[in-house]
Amino acid sequence: MSHPAKEVSRILPARKRIALVAHDGKKQELMEWASRWKDTLIAHQLLGTGTTAARLSRTLGLEVEGLMSGPLGGDQQIGARITEQRLDLLIFFWDPFAPQPHDPDVKALLRLAALWNVPVACNPSSADFMMSSPWLGQDYEMQIPDANAWISSRSDNN
Repeated sequence: MSHPAKEVSRILPARKRIALVAHDGKKQELMEWASRWKDTLIAHQLLGTGTTAARLSRTLGLEVEGLMSGPLGGDQQIGARITEQRLDLLIFFWDPFAPQPHDPDVKALLRLAALWNVPVACNPSSADFMMSSPWLGQDYEMQIPDANAWISSRSDNN
């Protein structure tokens, strides 16, 4: 299988669109982390899966767009935002000790983030680095796959 060339630039805006996701065993850890970064997070557009979004809104008073719960399709909703270039950062505190019934969905979400060059933080330390980056509050130019060229080349060859 050929890989799409990374030839297209994408600008992440200064006001980032950030997904906040956590497995059940990591929700409290995400709440504590988000509480420390509340003043930074409030300047960005936030979204999250089911319970996580509701808890962030209720507990911290943050405006968080709620999607479906992960096992009910929320992971795919976030994946769709990634492919449409409507998500800029993914903070996903996943639990390495608990088997998840929707592991294939999680793997697909992380695959899309890697494919589309979306920064991902999987724990408080990596999320701290992401939030303290000088790029967080300014436009950031990055390279993403040239999906249109890739589709054209495949349709021309088939």
